[in-house]
Amino acid sequence: MNDLQVWQYVAIGALFIWSGFVRSGLGFGGAVLTLPFLLLVHNDPLVFLPIIAVHLLVFSSLIAYGSHKKNKRVVSEEPISTIDWDYLKHSLKIMIIPKLIGVFGLLTLPTALMSSIIFVIVMVYAIGYVLNRPFKSNSRVLDNMFLMLGGYISGTSLIGAPLIVAVYAGHVAKHQLRDTLFVLWFILVVIKCAAFAWAGVDFQWIHHLWLLPCAALGHLIGQRFHERMVSAETPLFFRVLGSALIIVSLIGLWKALS
Repeated sequence: MNDLQVWQYVAIGALFIWSGFVRSGLGFGGAVLTLPFLLLVHNDPLVFLPIIAVHLLVFSSLIAYGSHKKNKRVVSEEPISTIDWDYLKHSLKIMIIPKLIGVFGLLTLPTALMSSIIFVIVMVYAIGYVLNRPFKSNSRVLDNMFLMLGGYISGTSLIGAPLIVAVYAGHVAKHQLRDTLFVLWFILVVIKCAAFAWAGVDFQWIHHLWLLPCAALGHLIGQRFHERMVSAETPLFFRVLGSALIIVSLIGLWKALS
């Protein structure tokens, strides 16, 4: 990424500001809502995916640390926590094996087919949120299947988040959703980064010097957006969440089918 034109560097910087805003504001979508546009600037996903992964590790760590500090505050003798540790542990037990299978490529399925299935399922969830009638399967088996599929896809690529978010939104309180997802992403991305390192992928460390501040600016803007969104009425929160999921799904279907 050292031989790009000036306009390409400017566009990449702006897109990483957008990535930080989306990631911080919604708790997901930093890669899925940014990568398609980054590839229009420079068509090499292995250049951007390690950078996005490192950024996610940095900012998810900050979110987890902030939640730990908040948890020390006491209101009515009960600690405040923005992370649902119980559901996080439960879901990780379900996702970890499919995640590892995806990372090591032990099961190879057509990428376009898997992507299409995921985004169609996510679309069903998202439409329910937008209409203020969120879909709930009332089936632990079905939710577990979706978590396993999301874990597998997150191992093979970075597009499994929308399916995982759709399940999490039905089980985690809205004030805990974003921070819980950040901790989950941290764990899953550590595994992915280990795979990148094992495969000898260039992490583009020199470009972190200017792209990390870009993402940090977007993160701060997204933080304020998230606080206002969560303090609003619940239907608004889920409509925004659902709208984001629909956008993610449409982009994903377009890329898969094309």
